[in-house]
Amino acid sequence: MFASLFVLLYVAHLLADYPLQTDHQAAHKGERTAVGWRANAAHSLTHVGTSAALLATGAVVLDLRFGVSVSLIALVWIGASHSFVDRGWPVERWMKNSLQEKSFEEGGAAPIDQVAHVFALMVAALAIAGTS
Repeated sequence: MFASLFVLLYVAHLLADYPLQTDHQAAHKGERTAVGWRANAAHSLTHVGTSAALLATGAVVLDLRFGVSVSLIALVWIGASHSFVDRGWPVERWMKNSLQEKSFEEGGAAPIDQVAHVFALMVAALAIAGTS
Protein backbone atom coordinates (compact mmCIF):
# COMPACT_ATOMS: atom_id res chain seq x y z
CA MET A 1 0.00 0.00 0.00
CA PHE A 2 2.92 2.36 0.68
CA ALA A 3 3.94 2.45 -2.98
CA SER A 4 0.42 3.30 -4.15
CA LEU A 5 0.04 6.02 -1.53
CA PHE A 6 3.43 7.49 -2.34
CA VAL A 7 2.72 7.60 -6.08
CA LEU A 8 -0.67 9.24 -5.47
CA LEU A 9 0.87 11.86 -3.17
CA TYR A 10 3.79 12.46 -5.53
CA VAL A 11 1.49 13.01 -8.52
CA ALA A 12 -0.62 15.35 -6.37
CA HIS A 13 2.57 17.22 -5.49
CA LEU A 14 3.59 17.57 -9.13
CA LEU A 15 0.12 18.82 -10.09
CA ALA A 16 0.02 21.35 -7.24
CA ASP A 17 3.60 22.54 -7.72
CA TYR A 18 3.46 23.02 -11.48
CA PRO A 19 0.16 23.28 -13.43
CA LEU A 20 -1.92 24.36 -10.42
CA GLN A 21 0.54 26.91 -9.00
CA THR A 22 -0.14 30.43 -10.20
CA ASP A 23 2.59 32.80 -11.32
CA HIS A 24 1.63 35.04 -8.39
CA GLN A 25 2.12 32.20 -5.90
CA ALA A 26 5.46 31.21 -7.41
CA ALA A 27 6.71 34.79 -7.35
CA HIS A 28 5.58 35.72 -3.84
CA LYS A 29 5.25 32.59 -1.64
CA GLY A 30 8.66 33.12 -0.03
CA GLU A 31 8.26 36.82 0.74
CA ARG A 32 8.11 37.96 4.34
CA THR A 33 5.06 40.12 3.71
CA ALA A 34 1.30 39.69 4.00
CA VAL A 35 1.19 39.07 0.24
CA GLY A 36 3.85 36.39 0.62
CA TRP A 37 2.08 34.65 3.47
CA ARG A 38 -1.21 34.65 1.53
CA ALA A 39 0.46 33.29 -1.60
CA ASN A 40 2.22 30.63 0.46
CA ALA A 41 -1.01 29.63 2.23
CA ALA A 42 -2.96 29.44 -1.02
CA HIS A 43 -0.25 27.30 -2.61
CA SER A 44 -0.05 24.99 0.40
CA LEU A 45 -3.83 24.61 0.48
CA THR A 46 -3.68 23.63 -3.19
CA HIS A 47 -1.32 20.84 -2.16
CA VAL A 48 -3.66 19.70 0.58
CA GLY A 49 -6.72 19.72 -1.68
CA THR A 50 -4.97 17.96 -4.54
CA SER A 51 -3.51 15.35 -2.19
CA ALA A 52 -6.91 14.76 -0.60
CA ALA A 53 -8.53 14.35 -4.02
CA LEU A 54 -5.96 11.81 -5.18
CA LEU A 55 -6.08 9.89 -1.89
CA ALA A 56 -9.87 9.68 -2.22
CA THR A 57 -9.50 8.58 -5.83
CA GLY A 58 -7.02 5.91 -4.77
CA ALA A 59 -9.38 4.69 -2.07
CA VAL A 60 -12.18 4.25 -4.62
CA VAL A 61 -10.32 3.12 -7.74
CA LEU A 62 -7.60 1.01 -6.10
CA ASP A 63 -9.77 -0.07 -3.16
CA LEU A 64 -7.16 1.24 -0.71
CA ARG A 65 -8.25 1.05 2.90
CA PHE A 66 -6.66 3.55 5.23
CA GLY A 67 -7.69 5.47 8.31
CA VAL A 68 -9.40 8.82 7.95
CA SER A 69 -7.78 10.27 11.09
CA VAL A 70 -4.21 9.48 10.06
CA SER A 71 -4.98 10.68 6.54
CA LEU A 72 -6.16 14.03 7.89
CA ILE A 73 -3.01 14.32 9.98
CA ALA A 74 -0.93 13.44 6.90
CA LEU A 75 -2.72 16.14 4.89
CA VAL A 76 -1.98 18.73 7.58
CA TRP A 77 1.65 17.56 7.54
CA ILE A 78 1.78 17.91 3.74
CA GLY A 79 0.40 21.46 3.88
CA ALA A 80 2.57 22.57 6.80
CA SER A 81 5.79 21.02 5.52
CA HIS A 82 5.22 22.39 2.04
CA SER A 83 4.56 25.85 3.41
CA PHE A 84 7.70 25.69 5.57
CA VAL A 85 10.01 24.60 2.76
CA ASP A 86 8.55 27.15 0.33
CA ARG A 87 9.34 30.05 2.62
CA GLY A 88 12.77 29.77 1.00
CA TRP A 89 15.01 30.33 3.97
CA PRO A 90 15.06 26.65 5.11
CA VAL A 91 16.52 25.55 1.77
CA GLU A 92 18.93 28.49 1.73
CA ARG A 93 20.10 27.73 5.28
CA TRP A 94 20.47 24.01 4.48
CA MET A 95 22.56 24.70 1.40
CA LYS A 96 24.78 27.30 3.02
CA ASN A 97 25.39 25.11 6.09
CA SER A 98 26.09 21.96 4.05
CA LEU A 99 28.80 23.46 1.86
CA GLN A 100 26.51 24.08 -1.11
CA GLU A 101 26.66 27.87 -0.98
CA LYS A 102 28.08 28.21 -4.50
CA SER A 103 25.33 25.98 -5.87
CA PHE A 104 22.74 28.07 -4.04
CA GLU A 105 24.16 31.32 -5.41
CA GLU A 106 24.06 29.86 -8.94
CA GLY A 107 20.33 29.07 -8.61
CA GLY A 108 20.60 25.44 -7.54
CA ALA A 109 17.97 25.55 -4.79
CA ALA A 110 15.15 23.95 -6.81
CA PRO A 111 16.40 20.34 -6.55
CA ILE A 112 16.93 20.68 -2.79
CA ASP A 113 13.44 22.18 -2.47
CA GLN A 114 11.95 19.23 -4.35
CA VAL A 115 13.89 16.64 -2.32
CA ALA A 116 12.55 18.21 0.88
CA HIS A 117 8.99 18.03 -0.45
CA VAL A 118 9.34 14.43 -1.63
CA PHE A 119 10.81 13.43 1.74
CA ALA A 120 7.77 14.94 3.46
CA LEU A 121 5.48 12.99 1.11
CA MET A 122 7.33 9.81 1.94
CA VAL A 123 6.75 10.45 5.65
CA ALA A 124 3.05 11.01 4.99
CA ALA A 125 2.72 7.83 2.91
CA LEU A 126 4.59 5.82 5.56
CA ALA A 127 2.32 7.16 8.29
CA ILE A 128 -0.85 6.29 6.40
CA ALA A 129 0.37 2.85 5.29
CA GLY A 130 1.89 2.02 8.65
CA THR A 131 -1.31 2.62 10.55
CA SER A 132 -3.67 0.93 8.13
